[in-house]
Amino acid sequence: MDGVPVEVEAAKGGGLPRTLLVGLPDKALSEAKDRVKAAVAAEGLPYPPQLVTINLSPASLPKMGSHYDVAIAVAAMAAEGGVRPGLLSRTVLLGELSLDGRVRRVRGVLPALLAAARAGFDHAIVPTGQQDEASLVPGLTVWAAGRLQEVALILNGKPVDNPTESADPSWLPAEDRADGHADLSDVIGHADGRFALEVAASGRHHLFLHGAPGVGKTMLASRLPSILPDLTLDESVEVSAVHSLAGRRLDGLVTRPPFADPHHTVTPVALVGGGSGELRPGEISLAHRGVLFLDEAPDFGPKLDALRTPLEGGWITVNRARASARFPARFLLVLAANPCPCGMHGVAGAECRCDAVKVRRYQDRLSGPIMDRIDLRHHMTGVNRVLADLGESAPEPSSTVLQRVLEARDRQARRLRGTPWSTNGEIPGPYLRRHLPLPQDLGALNNALERGRLSMRGVDKVLKVAWTLTDMSGRDVPGGREVRAALQLRLGSARSAA
Repeated sequence: MDGVPVEVEAAKGGGLPRTLLVGLPDKALSEAKDRVKAAVAAEGLPYPPQLVTINLSPASLPKMGSHYDVAIAVAAMAAEGGVRPGLLSRTVLLGELSLDGRVRRVRGVLPALLAAARAGFDHAIVPTGQQDEASLVPGLTVWAAGRLQEVALILNGKPVDNPTESADPSWLPAEDRADGHADLSDVIGHADGRFALEVAASGRHHLFLHGAPGVGKTMLASRLPSILPDLTLDESVEVSAVHSLAGRRLDGLVTRPPFADPHHTVTPVALVGGGSGELRPGEISLAHRGVLFLDEAPDFGPKLDALRTPLEGGWITVNRARASARFPARFLLVLAANPCPCGMHGVAGAECRCDAVKVRRYQDRLSGPIMDRIDLRHHMTGVNRVLADLGESAPEPSSTVLQRVLEARDRQARRLRGTPWSTNGEIPGPYLRRHLPLPQDLGALNNALERGRLSMRGVDKVLKVAWTLTDMSGRDVPGGREVRAALQLRLGSARSAA
């Protein structure tokens, strides 16, 4: 996410004709010298016929990936006089080379050029097809090149197609609100579940849905992005940078909250990020500023414990022997689970095939520390009518609910102006207790704490939800009613809270 400028130097000298690459390159980068030499020859461009030493500076920083190919080729050609040095000191070069001289796409163009702009560069050459992504960075003049020959022409000042000027991301058109997620009007019944979903969206609170198979947990969770506000400009750039690092194609800024729903067979590395070679963001980072939905949550097992740190801090740091990376991971977590392996435990009129030990073991797969970080818990029961009455009003669409969410978010933003947070779910406990007025009636909260039904973290969670309920109702300070409703939502009774 935070790019480091790497200067590519080339020196030619005596010795047998060969190319040395130094500066802590990894395996993929070490092979660049062979790709580069073949690409330069295929394009008929000059390459030093003697010993060529390529240095990647700073030499102490491990280098990974194939996006250095174009810069290495240009440095070698410049040493032979095939490229004028005028633009080189102000130009960022990104791209992988094929053996016939084509410039291939690479991942991470957007965060790389954001770092380049901060470092003072004003020109960039990127692979054809990635100029739209590159042009999202203000302050840079971007050229796209499909072949190494085109890179040489640009750097030598020869006429080329009109460069793509940097765009102001603020006027880029927003994506269609449909954005692939169904509407909340598709949900028949489940008034309590819809209310819990609205609370989660209004305050950015984590949600746990549990109930029998087919009751509608996945259906409800998949509608959550449709009632979340559009990303701000800063959030859009941040989310787009993460998706660029992951190698996803960007035709513009990501303006809608992303939705990630990995299968329970996902590996820990794919979930949190990392890798044996290049460190890549995981599913939790691809859900940054959006929704991370984990269906059949107990089947994820111990992998869920890796979410403890990002749930608290909004970041995940991946450490390896040679490198470390820090990825943003401030997501809204939604867990869904059945009550037992067969799914029928406690369901009226259904026969559960699981004994008590099996039920307990299944439920214990969700660890206490993870469940303690969940703000809202809702038990979903089946709808008791096959079809709605003809005279019954249609369910509210997402657009109507979104307007209420926006109003609640606006109250939170005004109250938290001047702080690093914008929603109640992000506020740390110390700030919550010291800088915001506490409700006068805390009897229910104290009683739950004394009985061991809440931890101290749980107390903070209840107070945050109470503030969200206050914002949703248009009040200024939470009272006993909001605290009791938040406590019921925390302990799993959304009906009483609604």
